[in-house]
Amino acid sequence: MTDHVASAEHGFAEQYGRRPAGVWSAPGRVNLIGEHTDYNDGFVFPFAIDRRTTVALGDRDDRLVRVASTFSPETVEAHLDTLTPDTVSGWAAYPLGVVWALAEFGADLEHVRGVDLHIDSDVPVGAGLSSSAAIECAVALALDEHWGLGLDRPTLAKVGRLAENRVVGAPTGIMDQSASLLGETDSGVFLDCRSLDADVIPLGFAEAGLSLLVIDTCVSHTHATGGYAARRASCEAGARVLGVESLREVRVDDLDRARELLDDETFRRVRHVVTEDQRVLDTVRTLREQGPGAIGALLDASHVSMRDDFEISVPELDLAVETAQAGGAIGARMTGGGFGGAAIALVGDERVPEVRRRIEAAFAERGYREPAIFTVHAAQGARRDA
Repeated sequence: MTDHVASAEHGFAEQYGRRPAGVWSAPGRVNLIGEHTDYNDGFVFPFAIDRRTTVALGDRDDRLVRVASTFSPETVEAHLDTLTPDTVSGWAAYPLGVVWALAEFGADLEHVRGVDLHIDSDVPVGAGLSSSAAIECAVALALDEHWGLGLDRPTLAKVGRLAENRVVGAPTGIMDQSASLLGETDSGVFLDCRSLDADVIPLGFAEAGLSLLVIDTCVSHTHATGGYAARRASCEAGARVLGVESLREVRVDDLDRARELLDDETFRRVRHVVTEDQRVLDTVRTLREQGPGAIGALLDASHVSMRDDFEISVPELDLAVETAQAGGAIGARMTGGGFGGAAIALVGDERVPEVRRRIEAAFAERGYREPAIFTVHAAQGARRDA
């Protein structure tokens, strides 16, 4: 039994006074490249990481769903017959939102019994590693299997997205849930966010002697407020002016025309999405043809685009990226929705200690909060553990 399973079972027993019926888990994710392209029907290339959220589940004899967790002292309950997007808030909106969203995708919840859930996690919150999707996917898989709903994983990804959009109120795309559900060891998930076709692409980091370093700036962000929603609105406005359903239909060659039609800010938002889509395609091709050691320039260019065109970086992220690059990283970029969170750096194994030391020193010199720096590995997606 792994530590996270034992911890989840122990937490459930302490909370509810009995053993759970089962334990499921789902990973967080790192987005290697493809930021803010998902809700524009574009391409993304994330991978599931070896940090997981675990859900222990037990049956009830009534129609209540109770949710407890290690990250909140509060136990929240909802009734299956009256659960709506307006009846839950706070952290419980993630798991209970999934319960509501399952019914929206045709799951018959009229004849199921309630459940008790206990959630444990080692996915950092607010770091851009999608701790929210890890909760959603672990709960969705657990309930799908336990209730015998028979939904496939692409549908469960849609369930998680709907929960986040309608119940949590965050206008995110489907990338995070897809990575968490479809990820495989040492591989990335190349996802077409329009068709939802997904290809699992070997990364080859270990064979190439490379590590993926995550630099959590400890600057928290929230998707449900402010900047994220504003960026999405700009993209939608740009698409309307350009006469397309989504920015997926705009090519790099179309940007000169776009510059003439759009105001400067909207143009820069559009340019980021269009060029980022191309960088995702180029990254997948480069991995296949040349291997991971050749993708560094694409990671670097992605960060410049997010910093200057999409304007979602913060000084701590820029410092992490620049310091990693100066320390010999093959490539580096901020990852996630922006306005805080984490950067990633692809680094030769032998240089990891030096890059870590340089970043810690640079943050201390600027008076920034000490970053959390750790390596991650591409891991298996959501699964039943016990």
